[in-house]
This record gives sequence, structure tokens and C-alpha cells, in this order.
Amino acid sequence: MTRIGFGYDVHAFSPGRALVLGGVEIPAERGLLGHSDADVLLHAICDALLGAAALGDIGRHFPDNAPQFRDAPSTEFLKEVARLIKAHDYAVVNLDATVVLEAPRIAAYVPHMTETIAGILDLDTGLVSVKATTHEGLGSLGRGEGCAAYAVALIQSVRGQ
Repeated sequence: MTRIGFGYDVHAFSPGRALVLGGVEIPAERGLLGHSDADVLLHAICDALLGAAALGDIGRHFPDNAPQFRDAPSTEFLKEVARLIKAHDYAVVNLDATVVLEAPRIAAYVPHMTETIAGILDLDTGLVSVKATTHEGLGSLGRGEGCAAYAVALIQSVRGQ
């Protein structure tokens, strides 16, 4: 059985925070506001994987009112999601994700993001696609008020169903 999942996340920018995307800290004047490190890319990927396996969403597993997740690195969330996927007899086939932000430009960091994500999920980097785009100046994302990410994940049963 093959299943697909979709994930989305968005966070506002905030001064005094590190900008972390795909588990990689990116030099920037401000980061994303959130209970954890607010890594929208990893949050969208977690939701896509959880959705594909019908295991709820990131808020169910890592609630934003739980003190143990305050400032937590989202790489830890993805590790737990990978464990859950495996425990439910699924394997990740591939991921495709898009980050939407006006600035900073992140193309130079995409290979490191891809390696980080692939490493956590024990995948070949060729099975993880990370892209970036702008919002063309439209709306709150276009005004640079925040950052969003979309992700699609394909998983497959390892039980041969």
C-alpha cells in the first residue's frame, strides 16, 4: 500500500530568534516565532508524514503548550515522526517540499537542508526535494512578515499490503 500526505506550516518573523529551516541555522536578522525552534520546513514535513500514515498532526504529538517542547529543535520532532512511521510498518519513499519567503535567500543552504532531512529519515538525498520561492510581494508573506512551507510525502507499507 502506498499513501501520500500533505503538510503546511507558517510562522511570523520575530527579532531575537534564530532562523532555522530544514534543521539548518541560517544567518538572518530575525528568526521565526514559535514554541519550538519554529522550523516551518520540518513542521510541514512532519505533518505530511503523519498525515500519510493517518497518525494525526504535529500539534497532537508535540503540543505548543507542552513545556518540554519549548525551544526544542524540530529535528527531534522529525526523528520521532520517523520512528512512528517505522513503528507503523511504513517506509518513506520520497519527500517534496517548498519554502516560501521573501528574504533571506536560502538557495545556498538547500543542499545542507536536504542532507539533514535525508539523514534523519535514512533516505538517499535524491529522494528529498527542497525548493524555495517568494510570494512575489503579495500578502503578509510577500511583505516579509513570515515564512511558510508546504510538503508532500509518499510512504509505503513494508508489510506488502
